[in-house]
Amino acid sequence: MLNGGVPSGGPVRWEKGEERVLAKTRVFEAWARHYRHPVRGTEREFVLVKAPDWVNVVAVTAEGLVVLVRQFRHGIDDFSLEIPGGVIERGEDPVAAGVRELREETGYSGTSARLLASVHPNPAIQDNHTHVVLVEGAAKNAATEWDADEEIEVLTMPFDKVLAEARAGRITHSLTLAGLFHFEPLAGC
Repeated sequence: MLNGGVPSGGPVRWEKGEERVLAKTRVFEAWARHYRHPVRGTEREFVLVKAPDWVNVVAVTAEGLVVLVRQFRHGIDDFSLEIPGGVIERGEDPVAAGVRELREETGYSGTSARLLASVHPNPAIQDNHTHVVLVEGAAKNAATEWDADEEIEVLTMPFDKVLAEARAGRITHSLTLAGLFHFEPLAGC
């Protein structure tokens, strides 16, 4: 039910206006978009990030070990323990991208792969998705193919230890945590 244009007990959709590009980079574009609140009349310009979709991979070996990567992250100016992942190429299927990223970053491939979930990395300012792919039967059978700016340590550990690392604050990448959250029910923990 609407009361003066406001849904009972909930917010209303802002009206989208003009938008313009602020900056284009190799990784994302920054846009300014004008919005107007239809009831209050409030008008604001919001800065948004338009980025390609990403993929993160929960890869599990036949022995039940999870494949992890440790790498330097410039945003935090420190190392980060994560599940493998990266940018999905234009037109690429998320599962195929996950299999590709896993192989490139770790040298692992698996016997099966499927989509576990799709999440919004930060819907306050970003318009993209991160797709979480599960790869089972993972085994190291290829050389890594890192990008020019990648240098990665590949590790494996039991899922319960991965969860312990996350709960202890040693895994802090939010998209890795989302991937682990979606895998946890399947892990029997």
